[in-house]
Amino acid sequence: MSSDPKRRPFILRLAFAVLATFAISAPAFAASTTYPLTIANCGRSITFDRAPGKVVSIGQAMTEILLSLGLADRITGTAVWFSPVLKQFDAENSKIKRLADNDPSFEAVVGTGPDLVAAEFEWHVGPSGSVGTYDQFSKLGINTYVAPADCAAKDNTTGGDGVRKEMLKTEVIYQEIAELAAIFNVQDRGEALVARLKEREDKAIASVAETRVKDIPVVFWFSSKEVDGEAFMAGRNGAPAYIMRALGAKNVIATNEEWPLVGWETVAGLNPAIIVIAGMDRRRYAADDPAIKLTFLNSDPVASRISAVEKKQVVVMDSQAMSPSIRLVDGIETLAVAIRQFGLAK
Repeated sequence: MSSDPKRRPFILRLAFAVLATFAISAPAFAASTTYPLTIANCGRSITFDRAPGKVVSIGQAMTEILLSLGLADRITGTAVWFSPVLKQFDAENSKIKRLADNDPSFEAVVGTGPDLVAAEFEWHVGPSGSVGTYDQFSKLGINTYVAPADCAAKDNTTGGDGVRKEMLKTEVIYQEIAELAAIFNVQDRGEALVARLKEREDKAIASVAETRVKDIPVVFWFSSKEVDGEAFMAGRNGAPAYIMRALGAKNVIATNEEWPLVGWETVAGLNPAIIVIAGMDRRRYAADDPAIKLTFLNSDPVASRISAVEKKQVVVMDSQAMSPSIRLVDGIETLAVAIRQFGLAK
């Protein structure tokens, strides 16, 4: 776990006006991109003279957006995976080179000959990226794009997963889809994808809205370096916090850090009514396995006395649904179902 002046003739800024249009209804024919296309991305401007022919995607969420836009044939390599790819992309994804399950090397990325490197996190590709910096790629004539969700009102210079100053919203994910669709000149696909996601999000929120859910205390546990040590819990402004607020629940963790380490005595004192744990295939940390998380919760003398554990109100959610990704809507749906099933909707 753990961004210049604008150039003409065509500038795509935040794309919110476009999103507002196709949030209501996707037009039959979307406008084609006019190149050169300049986009403001994470505090800099990036310009595309044409649609990229080859892209390396660093981050599962980034890869799944590109796949959802029908761009599998452009992806020359991927890296940083937590879970299996979305089922509908099994066949396409199996043909794409997996450069690394975690951080790929700079050499592995450039060795695929990309025109574009698209990253989910600035700590992989950024001013001092662990995979490579903006300047390193630029010197080789390779464009770089970072998911806007990792930069919007977020400080990535603090180490770890950064500090988010404002609540993440799904609009910034929809912005990313719109921008990638414009970069690759597949706006019609982008508009259709956002329309589907918005429809699902609205439906999930509406499913508990009439029940007047109010401030149900919830905590999201991603993983832990040591099973019985401090846990990576979701801070108050990240993707899980948005899920909770959308459904009327309350995040018991008050820090702005994206995934702060929190002790179990602290969690027990906050006594959440629901504990959401991340499910993933990654095995980097001791508590990545959700089965290990569940065993700990039921056997630890402190954690086992938390209300959510005693009442068996523990939810397993795919780790990607806890991130700024197209699966964030899955997370909203999952928690909405749990709130109703646990009888917490009044």
